Amino acid sequence: MAVSRVSFGVMAVVALVFALFLPAAHAQASAPAPTPTSDGTTIDQGIAYVLMAVALVLTYLIHVADFAPCL
Repeated sequence: MAVSRVSFGVMAVVALVFALFLPAAHAQASAPAPTPTSDGTTIDQGIAYVLMAVALVLTYLIHVADFAPCL
C-alpha cells in the first residue's frame, strides 16, 4: 500500500512538471505578417493606362473636329 502512495505522488509531480513546462517547449514565435499583395505600382499603372486612353480619345476628337467642314 505504501508503494502505491509513493508511486501516485511521484506520478503527480511528474504530471505537474510536464503540464507546466512541456507547452513552453513547443511554443513558437508567431509568423511575421504577410507582405501586401499590391504595392501600389499596379494601381499606378492602371491609372496611367486610363489617362493615356483619355488622351488618345481627346486627340482623335480634336483632329476630327479640325477636318469637319465649316457650316
